[in-house]
Amino acid sequence: MSSQKKRERKERKEELKGSNERIIRIDPLRLERAGKPEAILADGKSCEDVVEAVRTSLASTGRVLVTRVSREQIEAIKSRFDIVVENERGRICAVFTEEEFEKWKKCREGEVVIVSAGTSDVPVAEEAAFTADFLGMRVKRFYDVGVAGLHRIEEPVMYIRNSEAVAVIVVAGMEGALPSVIAGLVDRPVIAVPTSVGYGVAFNGLTALFSMLLSCPSGVAVVNIDNGFGAAVFAYTIWRCCKAQSH
Repeated sequence: MSSQKKRERKERKEELKGSNERIIRIDPLRLERAGKPEAILADGKSCEDVVEAVRTSLASTGRVLVTRVSREQIEAIKSRFDIVVENERGRICAVFTEEEFEKWKKCREGEVVIVSAGTSDVPVAEEAAFTADFLGMRVKRFYDVGVAGLHRIEEPVMYIRNSEAVAVIVVAGMEGALPSVIAGLVDRPVIAVPTSVGYGVAFNGLTALFSMLLSCPSGVAVVNIDNGFGAAVFAYTIWRCCKAQSH
């Protein structure tokens, strides 16, 4: 490589570094202020942006969650950091310092049950499950138990009734009926997650979203389409409130 090209490459790296310093602003006090940690949304970011955001967050908090991460972004993260835990199906990963990783492995408080209507909904359910696990909660999964075979919900309903779960996250596409069914059978808060799964008039999850917002049983909260992360943070917030009340 010529000296001119090396110089141009170095200048480009410096330019990129300066750009990252201007556009990436980490919020390390979010957990202390709002009770939930900051996460990095990888969608729309370059690999360099994601790596820089992870590096800055890790220096402040010792652990960071990265959502909607691509294969290329995962490989970039793994090449820069030692402890990376990923869930490929959920398109999500977590990066830890060694000290925080040891703490995280030992810390499990509060339980959330995650239910998916179909196998096609599992990626969103796995985003929720991984997020809840990252936040230190115990996670119980029941997948592919949708209303097309209604008898399948007997097992998760019985488990929920006898568990210490603080909330139930129900993930469904198509007509989005499952959260309403479960909410009519259990005494826990139900967090409904519409997915963009379905043909034609499913409208990329809008039909499921509207159906969930119109739920007849009470006690159903609805997050945005495909937002497994938001559902898990909501469940975690419920658990934090329960924990505070018990002390």
